[in-house]
Amino acid sequence: MVEKPKAVVLLSGGLDSTTVMAIAHKKEYDLYPLTVIYGQRHQREIESAKAVAEHYGVADRHIIVEVDSRLFKGSSLTENLEVPSDGVMDPNIIPNTYVPGRNTLLLSHALSYAESIGASFICYGANALDYSGYPDCRPQFVDAYQNLINMATKQTTAGNYLKLEAPLMHMTKAEISAEGLSLEAPLNLTWSCYKGGETPCGVCDSCRLRAKGFDEIGKSDPALA
Repeated sequence: MVEKPKAVVLLSGGLDSTTVMAIAHKKEYDLYPLTVIYGQRHQREIESAKAVAEHYGVADRHIIVEVDSRLFKGSSLTENLEVPSDGVMDPNIIPNTYVPGRNTLLLSHALSYAESIGASFICYGANALDYSGYPDCRPQFVDAYQNLINMATKQTTAGNYLKLEAPLMHMTKAEISAEGLSLEAPLNLTWSCYKGGETPCGVCDSCRLRAKGFDEIGKSDPALA
């Protein structure tokens, strides 16, 4: 029996990371989800990540890592600052929902986990089209981090590969939503809103982008059913 390649999937519990999980599942990767708590203003997405891991039958290997929130200053996702809700998303302006160095830190944790279990892939949901202008969601960042991986691990310097995959990079939010639905990803379990609460706020950038995606494909958001 051929052994499935192992993949560490950065799983936030949102639409994008859950669609990435579904893509990795379709590729028949052996899934090892990793969720990082970095001082988010709510725990809803963490609970969603747990539910998604349970859906794919890998809750027993779902690692949840907590890092000191004092590392992340100046973001409305980690401090008591107002989350933008004016609907203006200018790719030339990085909003205060940007968390300094977040993806670098998340990927560093994923890299350690991946090499320790002999994984061949690290998968995460970076997107350079319908996004809020974050610099660590661009192709240049992914390429740079892949170069770092190639130089930084025993696994890669010994001639084996460890590939960073960002399958949503060049997809619109509508295409991501359609992909998640087509793969029967458990989008009903996901949470994208920057705020906590019983229901999504509907006005933050993340809510607007998500609603835009489903509207453009003429589908209802399963999480709002």
